Amino acid sequence: MTAIYTEGLRKVYPLAAPKRGGRPAGTPFGPPGAAAPPVAVPGGVRELVALEGLDLHIQAGEFFGLLGPNGAGKTTTIGILTTRVLASAGRATVAGADVINDPVAVRRRIGVVPQRANPDRGLNVIENLIFHSAYFGIGRAEATTRATALLEQFGMGEKAAEKVDALSGGQQQRLMIARALIHQPDVLFLDEPTVGLDPAARLALWDVLRALHRQGRTIVMTTHYMEEADQLCDRLAIIDRGKLLALDTTTALKAKAPGGTLIDLDLDGPAAAAATAVAALPNVSKAEGIGATLRIQSSAGGRIISAAIEAVEGAGRHVKNITLKEPSLETLFIELTGRKLG
Repeated sequence: MTAIYTEGLRKVYPLAAPKRGGRPAGTPFGPPGAAAPPVAVPGGVRELVALEGLDLHIQAGEFFGLLGPNGAGKTTTIGILTTRVLASAGRATVAGADVINDPVAVRRRIGVVPQRANPDRGLNVIENLIFHSAYFGIGRAEATTRATALLEQFGMGEKAAEKVDALSGGQQQRLMIARALIHQPDVLFLDEPTVGLDPAARLALWDVLRALHRQGRTIVMTTHYMEEADQLCDRLAIIDRGKLLALDTTTALKAKAPGGTLIDLDLDGPAAAAATAVAALPNVSKAEGIGATLRIQSSAGGRIISAAIEAVEGAGRHVKNITLKEPSLETLFIELTGRKLG
């Protein structure tokens, strides 16, 4: 059974004329370079293509991940599927309801966990859940029963009467998941749920999500943590600059990673000439200069480093730092995008 279907999903943000001495007004993304660059269109209007022709088919009960750096289009995708963002083109259905033509039905069938916890800090923990239930017409008695069960399920039963500010970051995020589940939705959306959590809290939240998955819930999660995507997701879509680059199981995606070890040499200047020299070495399948970084793929692993350093110095450069990566989701991402995730 299909839980989510999208076809040709596209989102374009118009950009206002730039302010004097500044960047374009109304730009809906972070630091320059965080998303696809503005595009000039006929008539001189500038626009930002945040999402370009996304096709997804997610099965019921699947734990599905959207992986990509900030500005890749992940949050825009979640925004469209949860009816908070209006698509510029394409179509999408969630739990059988059309996102554009029947948004009310979609909202009743989904639970959403935002990137930042946003509980009502004037209420205690269980009151947050009961109050949220009222949006879905759930009576107080039933809401109390559901809220109590969810808090027990997430190991927070003793926190029911606590004020939200007394909770840790991880506990607040578990409260957000409980809130998203209080009306028993068909699909749970999580937008980078572990951002800002310490490692222990992140691992604890992973356990919560694994338990929900074992119950057969459909979960769609955005993340820019490689390990998180690898550990939790059945299938994974890698997106960048609004485009779908790869879609498969995590095992299949890792099998597509470039062979051999990926070695990054940070140089003291442009790496283009050094890349040409290193590319001629035995056991080097690829060498390219990306600014001051020399990226090498080698079947000889770290054994190639000495020869590569010698070649770099012969090209008039010096090595400042060395990074080695075995084939993984990260090496596949670098191969697809030409840049690191972080």
